[in-house]
Amino acid sequence: MSVDSYEKLREFLDQFPIGFRKTDSGVEIEILKRLFTEEEAELTTFLTIRPERAQSIARRAGKNVAEITDKLEAMAKKGLIFRSRRDNKTLYNSAPFMIGLYEYSVNKIDKELAQLFKDYYYEAGLEEIGASNVPGFKVIPLEETIQTETTLFPYQMLENSIRNARVISVADCVCRKEAQLLGDGCEHPMETCLSFGVAAEYYIENGMGRKITAEEAIQIIKETDESGLVHAGANSKHLSNICNCCPCCCISMKGMTQFGQDKQKFMNAIFESIIDEELCIACGNCVERCPVKAITMEDVAIVDRDLCLGCGLCASVCQDEAISLRPREDAVEPFNRVLEMGAAIVEAKKRNSEN
Repeated sequence: MSVDSYEKLREFLDQFPIGFRKTDSGVEIEILKRLFTEEEAELTTFLTIRPERAQSIARRAGKNVAEITDKLEAMAKKGLIFRSRRDNKTLYNSAPFMIGLYEYSVNKIDKELAQLFKDYYYEAGLEEIGASNVPGFKVIPLEETIQTETTLFPYQMLENSIRNARVISVADCVCRKEAQLLGDGCEHPMETCLSFGVAAEYYIENGMGRKITAEEAIQIIKETDESGLVHAGANSKHLSNICNCCPCCCISMKGMTQFGQDKQKFMNAIFESIIDEELCIACGNCVERCPVKAITMEDVAIVDRDLCLGCGLCASVCQDEAISLRPREDAVEPFNRVLEMGAAIVEAKKRNSEN
């Protein structure tokens, strides 16, 4: 085998909703070489997005089942493919670069790999993430920042959703870890990446994260809120993860804060901040607090709703309770499941490329 094995894998990964683009520099191939052996790269292309037993993958690859099973298990532990368990069966499926291989590198990332990730992001990753204009994340504010008369859907009730989770894990934020390794880190907490259900089991079983209770997860949410981080989960009604994002390191938020791109490319804002002009004393706390600079100060605070994420960080520091969140009248409902979101991203990318 040769570098063609890695190019074959790159083409395979590029078929995901958020693909893995070819670059002029070839940095994407260098990333794959750091993560995969040639044999692992070749084997990965025989997996599908659907969870399958090792027997099906071995048959497709023309390999011995026992040998393939051992290799798949080793690859899952390295964060190269996804493993889940259902009805006493172990299932394997391919993982995209994002959300997938990049995040699963949280424990193996070093300065060299961090630089490769950064180079790919600036050369191709940022454009690929926003190519569909279908946001991959939805913003989930704390309930106490939402207007009290608002009737919330279950997926908008953050603490309740966490308490209902079957299993929960927490891991370091790979975005902040990458930045820290390259000397661009911030002071925000590091261990803030929450996963739930099968995703949590994957992190725990492979040593990428640790198991925590619902109360510990809620405490992490409150601490990250105090630190000024935006709570964002996959743009679906099913709770699979919660990222707590900073505007300086997060791969999605940097698209808005550093490149001035439309938030709709990255995050679905379901709520918006509303200022009670009679209560506002123009203290300016909200201006400093807003992670996307959506608030300016005149006689009272003014919110640019086109920029506002509806994260509620401004409301949580308003001592006069002059700010609250309300659902956007033009809000776009999250998808029912992540797979539905993925299909919508693929279709939107196809339409955009044809125009």
